[in-house]
Amino acid sequence: MLNRINPPAFHPIENINIINPDSIELTNGVKLFVFSAGEEDLVRMQWVFENADFQPTKPIINSALSAMLLEGTSKYSSAQIAEKIDFYGAYLFPEYSYDHTSLNLITLTKYLDKLLPFIIEILNDAIFPQQEIDTYKRNSKQALKISLEKNDYIARRQFNNALFGKSSYGYIQEANDFDQLNQDDLQSLFKEQIIPANCTLFVSGNISSTTLNYINNCIEDQWINKSVKSKVTIPVFKTLPPQQILIEKEKALQSAIRIGQLSIQRSHADFPTFQVLNATLGGYFGSRLMMNIREDKGYTYGIGSGLASMKYAGFFTISSEVGTAVCADTLKEIEFEINRLKTEKISEEELLLVKNYLLGSMLGSLENVFSHTDKFKQAYFSGLTLDYYDYYTQQVKDVTAEDLLVLANKYLDFDQMIRVIVGKI
Repeated sequence: MLNRINPPAFHPIENINIINPDSIELTNGVKLFVFSAGEEDLVRMQWVFENADFQPTKPIINSALSAMLLEGTSKYSSAQIAEKIDFYGAYLFPEYSYDHTSLNLITLTKYLDKLLPFIIEILNDAIFPQQEIDTYKRNSKQALKISLEKNDYIARRQFNNALFGKSSYGYIQEANDFDQLNQDDLQSLFKEQIIPANCTLFVSGNISSTTLNYINNCIEDQWINKSVKSKVTIPVFKTLPPQQILIEKEKALQSAIRIGQLSIQRSHADFPTFQVLNATLGGYFGSRLMMNIREDKGYTYGIGSGLASMKYAGFFTISSEVGTAVCADTLKEIEFEINRLKTEKISEEELLLVKNYLLGSMLGSLENVFSHTDKFKQAYFSGLTLDYYDYYTQQVKDVTAEDLLVLANKYLDFDQMIRVIVGKI
């Protein structure tokens, strides 16, 4: 019987269990992780490649390689590749990040024998046809032109450039960069980067032993490339002096704001508790920045803060778009909320709310085997094991108001942050 008087009992989250994958080293050099769970006859395969060194003279070639991976082989055009994938009701798509390029396949298990050899053919023989390169250049230039009309896009790239300079993390893309793109360079990078020795393969779904054996044999027999993985130069990022960068737009009705600084990565011992501090400040809808600047002042539809952890660096950032008339006041309120965290202990009630939000979000994100795989990847590419999530859970549960006060003074200093405003102030 429905009880409308007494609320349901509250049960604290004790632990978060992530599926532990089977790990296999294939004979061709591929590192394979297998996550078997679920009822549906569905499989997802993700070939993940570490990006080659950023080349300042060819700054967009890494992202272009990802974008054009499916544009043709010696036997198939881009249209034929798309048609074959659609025929089997599958999804095949590349993804690019600063650190990795991946190719992702989602298909019904029964069609794997039709599609996997086809995918391997692409991994062996992508040719980047000149006609497709020309189309990519035109479309990318047009997309960049449209993006440069958006203040938040300009603020984001100026902020990244202020933190990371002329690296892959901070390079400011220009239209003439696309003019330098050519087939020879793309094919050369493909041969260097899209190779078994540089590949970590994640297979997840309802994976039977028969399916796994087929995958292993197909990849080992058909993807044979003895090229050795290239060494990647580790970039060094300098701590920058505080500065305010204003890009004025006379007709702007809104100003885009980006504030932040270099910070710690996921592998740092303080990262989980800093996540609690970040959530309190601006990491969820009930955060202090939202309550103050959106709900109380009405300056914006949304404001948030976040911690970004990449392979070679991490950073903290606050972002929003506000009316130009209240931009200066918004900056003052952001500074006020940061300083309040450094001088006043958070109440036990608010702290419990933030902890439950973070742990609940983590638990809620594990809805299927694919999301378990994604959590594993997050830890794996940070140099961590699945024990990290036990550590994360315990750190979030144990952090105190006093701990957050210390953390705020250790990691948050408004006067030392880079501040980028695009619009008016």
